[in-house]
Amino acid sequence: MTITKPPHPSSPLCSLKGSLLTVAALTLLSLSYLSLNSLRTPPPPSPAALESSTIRVPLQSSSDEAYSDVYHSPDSFRLNYAEMERKFKIYIYPDGDPDTFFQTPRKVTGKYASEGYFFKNIRESKFRTLDPEEADLFFIPVSPHKMRGKGTMYEDMTVIVRDYVDGLIAKYPYWNRTLGADHFFVTCHDVGVRAFEGSPVMIKNTIRVVCSPSYNVSFIPHKDVALPQVLQPFALPAGGNDVENRTTLGFWAGHRNSKIRVILARVWENDTELDISNNRINRATGHLVYQKRFYRTKFCICPGGSQVNSARITDSIHYGCVPVILSDYYDLPFNDIVDWRKFAVVLRERDVYNLKQILKNIPQSEFVSLHNNLVKVQKHFQWNSPPVKFDAFHMIMYELWLRHHVMKY
Repeated sequence: MTITKPPHPSSPLCSLKGSLLTVAALTLLSLSYLSLNSLRTPPPPSPAALESSTIRVPLQSSSDEAYSDVYHSPDSFRLNYAEMERKFKIYIYPDGDPDTFFQTPRKVTGKYASEGYFFKNIRESKFRTLDPEEADLFFIPVSPHKMRGKGTMYEDMTVIVRDYVDGLIAKYPYWNRTLGADHFFVTCHDVGVRAFEGSPVMIKNTIRVVCSPSYNVSFIPHKDVALPQVLQPFALPAGGNDVENRTTLGFWAGHRNSKIRVILARVWENDTELDISNNRINRATGHLVYQKRFYRTKFCICPGGSQVNSARITDSIHYGCVPVILSDYYDLPFNDIVDWRKFAVVLRERDVYNLKQILKNIPQSEFVSLHNNLVKVQKHFQWNSPPVKFDAFHMIMYELWLRHHVMKY
């Protein structure tokens, strides 16, 4: 007889294992289904659904187009410029006889016009405040150009400036709060920088806005400001968007009053592709012959003269001729705002020997880009009265705004 053994009852452990296996299998099947389903291309949305889900981006306004890639940081420039326009305040010291060397410039024409325009513009602008307590910066209104025009000797200039500043320090409390770090002066004349050397603390602490910003003569880029030397009024209208008319490779004419100019004239004066003259063009040759040459030239050579700067740079910009900078140690105007290599050719002085080949190696497409960008920055290198947005005055004010964050004791 066969004895059948009764089945052993299932243990709870086995039952639990079975349930877990079942759940795992179902989970694996679900994930596989979802993965396969995700690989299917979704059907295109209906026009109605597309219309309702589209994010509408506003068209770029003409004001936004002003902030192009010629700036190092277009967004920062746009935001900081707007803040400057809302908040920036300048106090002008009222001391000094306007009929001598203070308060008013000599004139607003000629190659030192930038100094005169600033003196005039600051009084016309909304940045001026009559309350020194709300001022961000203090303007010391001494005009070395006016001193020069009245025949003042350099030695006397230093004494006049020193005595004037000492008087401000004794009379007002504002200088001593920062030892002059929130004060600035403006000069475009070559002798102007030297006129302030009688007050060493001004050279060290004060913001110097000068036309001759050379690294090798104590110019401090993070403190001082390069003032563009602009020869206004311009003899002819602005050039630009006329690349087809520019058939001359390069042009320069001027006095040989520096080593680099002597070399430039000696090496390239007789070249057939570069229009180089070792003297100013005689007016007897025709009306505005010099200015008209800018219109038909692709690259205008801008070597330093007695100083690193030259009004020829802003002439080139105004007439639409791409400037070629041949001046070592030159802190170019607005260099921390605009990228000069986007609208100019910046060379070292030793490159003068290879100048023609360097210019010929620039492709036409790159020249067109440089030219088009040049047109975009023309407004920054022009003075107006009254001043207008983004002109030379406002760009200088923006440079000062960037430097106004100083500690007041």
